Amino acid sequence: MNLTSAKGGVLIALEQLRSNKVRASLTILGIVIGVATVMTMAAAISGFQGSIMDSLNAIGPNNFFVERFDQTKVRMVDNGPPPWEGKPSLTFTEAQMLRDLPSIRSVATSAGTGGTVKYRSRSVPSVSLQGYSAQWVDYTPGDFLEGRNFLPVDEARTSSVTVLSDKLAEALFPSGSAVGKEVRLRGQAFRVVGVYRQKENIFSGAQGNWAVIPTTTAIKRLGADPEWMNLLVVPATGYTQEQAMDDVVARLRQARSLRPAEENNFAVVRQEAFADLINGVIQVFAIVMLVLAGIGLIVGGVGVVGIMMISVTERTREIGVRKALGATPREILWQFLVESMTVTLIGGVIGLLIAMGAAALISAFTPIPAAIPLWAVAASLLAAAVSGMGFGLYPAFKAARLDPVDALRYE
Repeated sequence: MNLTSAKGGVLIALEQLRSNKVRASLTILGIVIGVATVMTMAAAISGFQGSIMDSLNAIGPNNFFVERFDQTKVRMVDNGPPPWEGKPSLTFTEAQMLRDLPSIRSVATSAGTGGTVKYRSRSVPSVSLQGYSAQWVDYTPGDFLEGRNFLPVDEARTSSVTVLSDKLAEALFPSGSAVGKEVRLRGQAFRVVGVYRQKENIFSGAQGNWAVIPTTTAIKRLGADPEWMNLLVVPATGYTQEQAMDDVVARLRQARSLRPAEENNFAVVRQEAFADLINGVIQVFAIVMLVLAGIGLIVGGVGVVGIMMISVTERTREIGVRKALGATPREILWQFLVESMTVTLIGGVIGLLIAMGAAALISAFTPIPAAIPLWAVAASLLAAAVSGMGFGLYPAFKAARLDPVDALRYE
């Protein structure tokens, strides 16, 4: 087992692939598919997870939600009470109480619905109609392309004003300004006061068409359900997330007259909890894809066994000559193992190149910055080599155990 024999094994493997192109292509196809699938998946998952963290950091890593119940801990069950049972909905009064805390910079109420938005003959269906208080811009980083945000007084008066996303404004007003125009949200007339472009992130492209209206207006005129209103909380400068959350919990428990032994009948949820929920779904998906990719590698490995068995049969006399000239069974075994690993490594490299192309396409046409991690490259090539060694063992042992006399007589 030296460098010379390994180099010879590689050259022989390449010659076999060159002389049997169709058979070799079919043999490594499973390896190519398996490696390409795993690498593309690794690139997409790595990019997606990185984008989630970047998006949360852009929104504000210390920000958090106050909800009626913790939606990140809901599990699918067939019986039992709903998770919101015994938990009263949040109120505008409670939102104002939290705004008065020194550790809180802003609190935005949130209660949304959906529907069609129209301007004259133009119509955009399935628009997210999100009711927010005026503080929503603290939680949704971006810029006003024209106009302004609505004011707290608009929420107090339940004014029919709205801020449109840049994509929705472009769809309704392709050649003019949207500010000052009257649009219809679910058939109700609203005056456009601003056009907002949300900072690009992994979530911003999922819902490009949206309109923001005052929370009170969304509830009164658009049918948003106040029972499911949430609060979006931004801690004040100089306070940690934990300090702000502790103050919010203490204030709400006091307002709701909860005794020390009673559990909270509300939920304070970090943004990271939603990232963990998404990552859990991604991990399940990754396991499924790894199983499918493993099947591809097994199929490719069976092909490797087949081509190596054929190679042993075709080269029986060659093996006999080599043994007659002094080659040991160990050298014959190593030669065929090197050939097997060379075949699977070629399949791994081709799969890796395909995955790189797929990752480039994902990055170009989606907001996910897909990139194959270096550890995944090393792991894929190592897996290809190990699979080649594993599936090449039987043919290699068969070649090593051939009787030189019988091999020389083989026709």
